[in-house]
Amino acid sequence: MRLFMLLLVGLLYSQQLLAWDKTGHRVIGEIAEHYLSASARLTVAELLTDEGLAEASTWADFMRSNQDEFWQKTATPWHYVTVPRGTSYAATGAPLQGDAITALQRFSATLTDAEAELEDRQLALRFIVHIVGDLHQPLHVGNGEDKGGNDFDVVYFDQSTNLHWVWDSLIIDNEKLSFSEKTAWLLEKISAADFRAWNNPDPLVWIAESADWRDQLYPADIRLKWNYDYQWLPVINQRLSQAGVRVAAYLNTLFVPVAAMPPPVAAE
Repeated sequence: MRLFMLLLVGLLYSQQLLAWDKTGHRVIGEIAEHYLSASARLTVAELLTDEGLAEASTWADFMRSNQDEFWQKTATPWHYVTVPRGTSYAATGAPLQGDAITALQRFSATLTDAEAELEDRQLALRFIVHIVGDLHQPLHVGNGEDKGGNDFDVVYFDQSTNLHWVWDSLIIDNEKLSFSEKTAWLLEKISAADFRAWNNPDPLVWIAESADWRDQLYPADIRLKWNYDYQWLPVINQRLSQAGVRVAAYLNTLFVPVAAMPPPVAAE
C-alpha cells in the first residue's frame, strides 16, 4: 500500500508540472525545424549535433526526475507565468523566484555567449525550446487561483483528473497519433498567411494570447467528453502550430547573421 501511494503521489506530481506532455512538445520542436533560418539551423546543429529540436523539447521535463536541488526547486518556476484575470504580464511582472520570462532572458544570454561552456549553451537551447512551447499552453499562463488548472477537478471520459492534465495530454492522446503524424498534419495546414501572422518572437504576445484562451476554457460541466474535444482541439492544434513557428522565430532572432545586421550609426 505504501508503494502504491508513493507511485500515486509521483504520478500526480508529474501531471501538475508538465505542459503539452511529450507528444505536444515534440510536435512543436519538429514544426520549428521547418522554419529555422540558415544561421539558426547551423547553430542548433553545432550545439546538439545529432539531436533535433523534437528530441530536445522534452529534456527540461525529463530532467525533473534528477534529485539535484537545481531541478527540484530552482528550475521549477521556469515553466509558467502567472497573469491574474483582467491584468497583463507587463503589469504583474515576475515573482522573486523567477518564471518562464526571466528564464528565457537568462538562457538567451547564455545561448548567444560564444564564450559560455558548451554544456551551458546546450542546456539553454533545450530550455528555450521547451519554455516557448509551455507559454503557448493556456494553463501555463496561470490565473493565480488554481495552480494552472491543477486544482480544477474534472472527469474526462470517466477518468478523474484535472483541467491542466486534460490540456497537457489527454485531448492530444485521445487522437491516437504519433508526434510525427500530428506534425505532418499540422504542417500541411500552416498557410503563408498563418506564418506571417504568427512569426512573432515576442513572449508578451504569446502570453496575452494564452491568457485570453485560458479564461474561456473552464467548463460549466466538469464531465468532459467528445463535446469538449470538439470545441477545443482546434485551439490546441493552433497553439501547437503557433508555438512551432515561434520557437523558430525566437531562435532566428537570436542568431541573426552578422552581415544581415544594420551597420552602426556614425557619431556626429
